[in-house]
Amino acid sequence: MAAINTEYKEPSYGNWRVPRSAGLGNLGAIGTGIVMAGLLAGIISFAIWGLFPGLAVLAVAGASALLLTVKDKHGQSVVDRFATRMSFRISRSSGTNLYRSGPLGVTDWGMYQLPGLAATSTLYEFTDSYKRPFALLHVPATSHFTVIFSTEPDGASLVDPEQVDAWVANWGGWLAGLADEAGLDAAAVTVETAPDSGYRLRNEVEMNIDPDAPAFAQAILREVVNTYPEGSATVRAWVSLTFNASLRAGSKKRTPEDVARDLASRIPGLSARLQSTGAGIARPMSAQELCEVVRIAYDPPAALIIDEAHAAGSPVSLAWGEVGPTATQAGWDDYRHDSAFSASWTMSGAPRGSVNSSVLSRLLAPHGDIDRKRISLLYRPMDSARAAAVVERDQNNANVRITSGTRPSARALVDARSAVQTAQEEAQGAGLVNFGMVVTATVTDKERLPDAVAAIEQTSGTARVLLRRAYGAQDTAFAASLPLGLVLPRHSMLPSEIKDAL
Repeated sequence: MAAINTEYKEPSYGNWRVPRSAGLGNLGAIGTGIVMAGLLAGIISFAIWGLFPGLAVLAVAGASALLLTVKDKHGQSVVDRFATRMSFRISRSSGTNLYRSGPLGVTDWGMYQLPGLAATSTLYEFTDSYKRPFALLHVPATSHFTVIFSTEPDGASLVDPEQVDAWVANWGGWLAGLADEAGLDAAAVTVETAPDSGYRLRNEVEMNIDPDAPAFAQAILREVVNTYPEGSATVRAWVSLTFNASLRAGSKKRTPEDVARDLASRIPGLSARLQSTGAGIARPMSAQELCEVVRIAYDPPAALIIDEAHAAGSPVSLAWGEVGPTATQAGWDDYRHDSAFSASWTMSGAPRGSVNSSVLSRLLAPHGDIDRKRISLLYRPMDSARAAAVVERDQNNANVRITSGTRPSARALVDARSAVQTAQEEAQGAGLVNFGMVVTATVTDKERLPDAVAAIEQTSGTARVLLRRAYGAQDTAFAASLPLGLVLPRHSMLPSEIKDAL
């Protein structure tokens, strides 16, 4: 009788890829078109004006192709970096990188409204079918409505690896199911680590301590309350879902009341399915809770005041027009907001090869050199009809890059095999999701900012993700890391289709 092998084998995950348009070599469709147009112009110049004008036209075409082809490790060409630098210089010269609010600011009615992408946002509060209040954030610029869930992740400590694998599988199924949610455009997961003030623990102990308990037990509890906050950290996580005002292309835009009426019956099911992914108890955030989160993000010392008020039983009343910063200044590589300084990064490359489920653990863990760290994973699920067309087009483009030259590179061959595997998995029912990451590190003393930057860059290496400093867009990256459900491609002046073709 043969023995059954019961040894556990940890699964690995991978096959992330960046869709690319067809083109010659490293050139996309638009870059290839520029090269072809340059060659055609050179031939015409030879025929009309002679040798030297034709050579000059070809030289210009070659230089343009070189500027588009040579890219750094983040996929940025010389043209991309120059455009980013010039855009920031224009912003700084016009003063749009500065923000002032309040009675002495330039905002209407002297309110402390949010800067940047969320400036025109409006916050509503409704109740779902379970009579739970939920915040609904409306961004008129993109016709988006966002609902945010507050979660209590259990973590992977003292958890069987089989259970972790089940959580990962359920999370993948939850993301794939979002493609079938009517009107859903994007989702995001935000994890924030910050120092624990200790007021919440003190309030919990004081409310539940038994006055008839032994004096020794009461003394132990009070000693824990007094000593625990020193060096401890709190970890909070949110899941935001962003819905379009129109259920389908060309349909009439819905009002906030219509969207809330539709989501009220869907929120309980979405939060219940989240619990099977290891997110713990998931519940919709109220408007007041969201106001507190945003207020603390822009002014971290406010967390101590808010926690102290909650511990004392005093209600905290914040309106959406009061949560913004008093002043901000966006620099080339940092962002100053009220009493804190932040630096943000965006993911330019997913982990190469296969990784395990704990690959991001060190990046997510609290760090002593960072007062507040916020990591946001941004997802844009594709519906099944569009996903099939995308994977087929991506597979065809990968084959074109192989056949366009006599000796295709090893990376092109691997990319083609990855495209084939993605198409096969999609045909078998797997979901297709575009994803990215934004990382923000915040300190209250500017002299500590270099240490925070070094900590993020070191831990990102262990996480095997390629992070790029959000140069010239620190204020935008900071807002994108907040649990507001902002869909960045919809705020871009250049459509994502054109960016992918370059």
